Amino acid sequence: MRINDRIRVPEVRLVGPNGETVGIVPTHEALKLAQEADLDLVEIAPQGKPPVCKLMDYGKFKYEAAQKAREARRNQTNVIIKEMKLRPKIDAHDYETKKGHVVRFLRAGDKVKITIMFRGREQHRPELGFRLLQKLAEDVQELGFVESSPKQDGRNMIMVLGPHKKKADAKVELEAEKQERMAEREADAQEVRAERVATQPTPSSEKKAKRANEALDPDIDL
Repeated sequence: MRINDRIRVPEVRLVGPNGETVGIVPTHEALKLAQEADLDLVEIAPQGKPPVCKLMDYGKFKYEAAQKAREARRNQTNVIIKEMKLRPKIDAHDYETKKGHVVRFLRAGDKVKITIMFRGREQHRPELGFRLLQKLAEDVQELGFVESSPKQDGRNMIMVLGPHKKKADAKVELEAEKQERMAEREADAQEVRAERVATQPTPSSEKKAKRANEALDPDIDL
């Protein structure tokens, strides 16, 4: 992007600082207008005939463009595809463990590729894999949805689950939950410390107890 004296064409199609069309003017006149307004002459469409230039505060323009770029990067969803492999005859305990991993991935805003691996005679019973994938999708439907329906891929059957929440939103929610857990732990710790302080005898109470014991001691001469 060329600005001011770097614009070497004889004339430009000039746009005012508020977006108004000025028209085709000699470049030296456009530069003079920019100087009088304490602005820059910025080439915004070099392919035009003649090139289109605008009067603007170039420093402010660059700053706002950088801000928008940073905001776009922050809002960009970086979806990661996790993978979880299961056997069609998986036992209940292993299934719950695997499901727990899938839940964690979806809560973090990641997609999950579920692969059912068939071996031997299992390959002739694809309905086992289909029912297992269907069950898993139902078990996690509050967190994710079936983005790619189960399909056979050689000896495997594959399904892709997508998260309901975007990565950025999931990250904010997880961070809020983390802060809440930390606050709860700190509150519990403060309660324990308060209980310890409350149960510790004060020096005055220790003296009173000692005098009471001495008064009850029969070996003390009166």
